[in-house]
Order: sequence, then structure tokens, then C-alpha cells
Amino acid sequence: MLQPTTLKFLKDLKKNNNKPWFDEHRDQYEKAKADLYAQVQQLINGISSFDAPIGRLAVKECIFRINRDVRFSKDKRPYKNNMACYFNKAGKKGRGAGYYLHIEPGHSFAAGGIWMPEAPVLAGIRQEIDYNYSEWKKLVDNKSFRKVFPEAVTSEEMLVRPPKGYDENNPAIAFLKMKSFIISRPVSDAALLHKNFIKEVTKTFKAMKPLVDFLNMAIH
Repeated sequence: MLQPTTLKFLKDLKKNNNKPWFDEHRDQYEKAKADLYAQVQQLINGISSFDAPIGRLAVKECIFRINRDVRFSKDKRPYKNNMACYFNKAGKKGRGAGYYLHIEPGHSFAAGGIWMPEAPVLAGIRQEIDYNYSEWKKLVDNKSFRKVFPEAVTSEEMLVRPPKGYDENNPAIAFLKMKSFIISRPVSDAALLHKNFIKEVTKTFKAMKPLVDFLNMAIH
């Protein structure tokens, strides 16, 4: 389970998102970071029980930096208000689908799939969904799957028109217009602090595996 001090640090950081405050409270950040590292190692161990390649990852290959890239952003806050990690057999920078955990007080969630892939990767996924739509539909409409992920697969951005080479009447068109393929489940603060936190998140990730496998099959 996550330590209450980790959530408190993130709450305080949101109120004081500036370098002087961060430097003054760096010891609290280091404790929160160590806590996150411990959770991520446990998740690597858990995920590897059903997705073996994940077991070869080092913790640092899965965790995102807390520093924001503000070079091209109007928002100049130097730090993120969250801690996050991504489990993909090629590490957090891998181009394939994987499992994601976002820790932010009041806004935490576990997610899986692939977010805004590059054009060639997106084209491969669309082609696979088109070719094997019956298999895709069976996967996303599965009762057990929908019980865990009621919203099924979502995308922040959608094409207005069908992608090149596809017709509006294609039965898979709602999915073919997607630019991302994401499933997610909220995680409450109480769940983060519960002794079964790792067990429950691992169970959620395991429920995502059929979708992750389908997407990775399309890519490779």
C-alpha cells in the first residue's frame, strides 16, 4: 500500500508548485519517490505472473519524472501534481501497448492500452481491428471485461471523417476513428492506502491483458 505521507506530499505540491518550495521539501519528495519505487517493484512482480516480459524491467524504466517539460507550454509550473508509471516490455518509452498507473490525490486511476501512437503504429492497429473485427468486438463486449471497464475502449481524440481507406459504413468505424485505445478504472485515495492496493491494481491490469495483447499483435 502507498504511504499517507506520499499523498500528503502530492497535495502540498499542488498548492506550492514552485522550485523554492520543492527544494525546501526535497526530503519529503525523496521519501515519496522511495515509496513509489517500492510499489512499482511489487507491480512488476505481480504483472510478470501473467505477462512475463514485464518481469525483466527495472523500476527506473517504468517511472516518469515529476518534472514537467515547460519549454513549449504556457503553463510554467515546474512539477506534475502526480506520480505515474507505465509497464511495457520495452519500458516507458516503448511504442507498444501496456499498463499505466496514475497517482494523484482524488484523481488516481489504472489504465491500459496505447495513447496517441505514431501514424504507422496507429495504421497497423486500425488495419488489425478492420481485419479481425469479430475478434475485437468479442473482446471489448465481453461481460467480464465490461464489468471491470464499463466504458470499454475510449479515445480523447477522434477523427471526424473515416481514416483514409475506410468507409463510413464499416461496422468498426467507431473504433477506426479513434486516435488512442484506452481502458481505465478509477482508484480512490482509500484504495491507494489499503493493504490490498497492489493486489487489486494487479488484478485490474490482468483484466486488461487481452486488449493489450490484441494491440501489440497489431503493432508487431
